[in-house]
Amino acid sequence: MKISPDSIRKVEFSSSMRGYNKEEVKAYLERFADELDELQKENSNLRKELDQANLLLEELRKMESNFKDTLLKAQESAAKTMELSKNQSETLLKESENKAAQIVERAKKQAKEIHDAVIGLKEEKKLIIAKLKAIVNSQANLLEMKIEEPVEKTGEVKPLEPTRKLDIDINNIADKIKNSQ
Repeated sequence: MKISPDSIRKVEFSSSMRGYNKEEVKAYLERFADELDELQKENSNLRKELDQANLLLEELRKMESNFKDTLLKAQESAAKTMELSKNQSETLLKESENKAAQIVERAKKQAKEIHDAVIGLKEEKKLIIAKLKAIVNSQANLLEMKIEEPVEKTGEVKPLEPTRKLDIDINNIADKIKNSQ
């Protein structure tokens, strides 16, 4: 049987001859009952506070667990993002290097083509100048030749009167052609 403040207040003792003073026992039991009543109320309040604290503790543990999970996920996400960024930057770098190599290769090819074209043009220029020199030379020779008169009825060939000699400087003409380009 549990002792309660009411059970203490209702307790009855039997009388004996040399027993305790009933009033003192009743006063003591009343104080004891009041004390027990306060202790039980305090105990009840403490149990309520303990229950609330336990509920709060449970919520805090859940929050802590959620925070840990969130932090772990954030760390994993950050690691994945860093790895992805690293991979992307490496891919972009490789692509850029490949494109740069292709551009350099095309530029070298174009430079070689231009160089070959320039050499071809120089050779063509030399050939044209040589042809022009030959043409000018042959024309000069034709102009300087003595042309004989056609045979007339007599059948004799008479030389023409000497024509004046032309001063033609073929090299000067070739230089002018070179410089005009």
